[in-house]
Amino acid sequence: MSAEQLRHELGEVLGVLDDVRAHSAAARELLEDYRRVVTEAQARTDPWLPDELARAVEQLDANRARIDGADRMIDLYRSRV
Repeated sequence: MSAEQLRHELGEVLGVLDDVRAHSAAARELLEDYRRVVTEAQARTDPWLPDELARAVEQLDANRARIDGADRMIDLYRSRV
C-alpha cells in the first residue's frame, strides 16, 4: 500500500469517526430530552431518575473521549505518513 493510499484510508476512518461522534451526540441529546421529560412529568425539585440514565450519559461521555483520542492519534499518524 502506498503512502497516498494509506493517507486516503486514514481519511476515511476519520470520516467514520465523525459519523460515530454525531450519533453519540444525538444519543446524548435524546437522553437529556428523556431526563427533561421525566423531570417535568414529576413536577418536583428532586425528581426520581433511573440510575441507568446517569450511567448511560457517563458511558457516552467516556466513549466521546475515546473517539476524540482515536481521532487525534489517527490524524497525527496520517500527518506523519
